Amino acid sequence: MKTMKWLIKREMWEHKGMLVWAPAVIAALVAVLALVAASFDKNISINGDGSPSQILSVTLEGKVRTQVVETMAQAYMASSAPVLLVLGVLVFFYCLGALHDERRDRSLLFWKSLPVSDAMTVLSKVLLAAVVAPLITLGIGFVLSLLILLIGAFLLLTHGTNVFGELLVTPDLYLTPLRMLGLLPLYVMWALPTVGWLLMVSSMARSKVFLWAVGTPLVTALLLLWAEKAMHIGIDSAWFVSNIVCRLLLSVVPGAWLLFDDARVLTEGVPHRLPVPQIFGESWATLGNANVWIGVAAGAAMIAVAIWMRRRREEG
Repeated sequence: MKTMKWLIKREMWEHKGMLVWAPAVIAALVAVLALVAASFDKNISINGDGSPSQILSVTLEGKVRTQVVETMAQAYMASSAPVLLVLGVLVFFYCLGALHDERRDRSLLFWKSLPVSDAMTVLSKVLLAAVVAPLITLGIGFVLSLLILLIGAFLLLTHGTNVFGELLVTPDLYLTPLRMLGLLPLYVMWALPTVGWLLMVSSMARSKVFLWAVGTPLVTALLLLWAEKAMHIGIDSAWFVSNIVCRLLLSVVPGAWLLFDDARVLTEGVPHRLPVPQIFGESWATLGNANVWIGVAAGAAMIAVAIWMRRRREEG
């Protein structure tokens, strides 16, 4: 365990700019934009159906006030969406270069001289990509969301509606980040196919890693599509794209399971309400889909191949 801790610290030292500063800069830009919008006293859309609202120009009371507070408490983490989307890009490119870069700059020879197994080294990269990086991004996203929530509540206050008291006693204000944190195991399972695929390609490719990782599944899909059109051999190329290509390349995007598993929750629920609690419930319900477990097994197999390749290859 101590060795794993130091291996993860090593990865953090080498990729701190990508994994920490990049999401922090994105969050800072979003916060600045929110402050600029607030300084111009722009209206903020907080209706349950996402439509523009003029509520900042009037005093809210009764049921509308309760609904606004409830929506703010449940959905304030949505303002961290730009940061969370960046997470998918960061994890993708980190895994892409994780095993190739150390062969290219010959630092692999030094790291192999240490008493650390190849399996331990590769697993430390998996943990950093699937667990540590999401935790860092989630923490930055939480701070950003809280700041924007405070800005929104302050704007309401300047227009005669003080919701600070109701917000602080609303359980969803505290449960929403905990629900997001609770989705981390689900993210790990869904991300494994992409993490495993990218690490495997990174351990094999001598150059042009991006082209190998992205081009191989895309070219395969195009060949299958051509074969179906030209020879009518009954190949479902659409299934291959959605279940193989997308799972290999896009599973590291947070919330990807809602796209792959027919997001029924986005079209159901109480009218004029954001189905935030249902989203968390439906997310865990995707574990009943065999697609998840097949992806986990495939991801684990590809990680095993990456470990085997790192043990055998020492040159770029």
